[in-house]
Amino acid sequence: MVTSQPLRIVYFGTPAFAVPTLERLLASRHAVALVVSQPDRPKGRGQHFVHTATKEVALAHGVPVLQPERLRDEAFLRAVGDLRPDLGVVAAYGRLLPDALLAIPRLGMINVHGSILPRWRGAAPVHRAIIAGDAETGVTIMRVVKELDAGAMFATVPRTIGPNETSVEVERDLAELGAGLLADTVEALADGRAVETPQPPEGVTYAAKLTKAESAVAWTEPAAQIHNLVRGLQPWPLVAARLADLRVLVHRTELTNEKSSQPAGTVLRAGGDDLEVVAGDGIVIRILELQPEGRRVMRAREFLAGRRVPAGASIAPA
Repeated sequence: MVTSQPLRIVYFGTPAFAVPTLERLLASRHAVALVVSQPDRPKGRGQHFVHTATKEVALAHGVPVLQPERLRDEAFLRAVGDLRPDLGVVAAYGRLLPDALLAIPRLGMINVHGSILPRWRGAAPVHRAIIAGDAETGVTIMRVVKELDAGAMFATVPRTIGPNETSVEVERDLAELGAGLLADTVEALADGRAVETPQPPEGVTYAAKLTKAESAVAWTEPAAQIHNLVRGLQPWPLVAARLADLRVLVHRTELTNEKSSQPAGTVLRAGGDDLEVVAGDGIVIRILELQPEGRRVMRAREFLAGRRVPAGASIAPA
């Protein structure tokens, strides 16, 4: 039986990862008084301004939205303070919150983070886990503190990473897992039964933000490392390559059990469904999906039907 009062919540989140948690809160007994997202940005060839994912949801539910350029702006801080929120919830907002903001909610702020902390604190935890070849990740609900992702943990849930899963697939699943875990944590906080566990000091790693420069992958690297980069650099910046004088983005690969003595970066086979390249350790990588510059994503068969890539050709960073 619920005996506690509903909480008044201010929600901080921007991209699609933050949507399931926001929707779960909107469907709960608690009140989302305000959604704070990063400003709308221009996208596409026309560079038209597009609403952030959380803003779309908030507007559809009649929830006010603020998109401050500066979180220390006095007018913004006053607007949040005037709401007298009980709790702040953060999910992939994209900026560090200043102390003045953290101090406003009565119960502080909690965050939905896409890893099992303390591994992969920082901006790109899912991507870095996959790039590193981790076999498992998960979600942590933690308290937001001044130090990056260093707050005490309320709850965690693990999630296995499949050998061919991309960061898009894993992150989508973690967003749903995090929404349920966050909802349970909010109820525990409302009822006064939430338990916080400090993060262990051992095993801290940092998930740096992805950069465009990382897309230029050297095909002299071991096959597993190349495969993990293809999986982890999604949906941006993707692995870019020059294949038979054509710039392509590599969307999906798989490792084979075959080994070749051909030089790294050599196209071993290019016909039918097979577009296979030799990696630096001699292991053959099969390219399943790729995207010629300015075109849509294609399966290897479709790509090869439109252009000849001779066996013995090379693939190189682009």
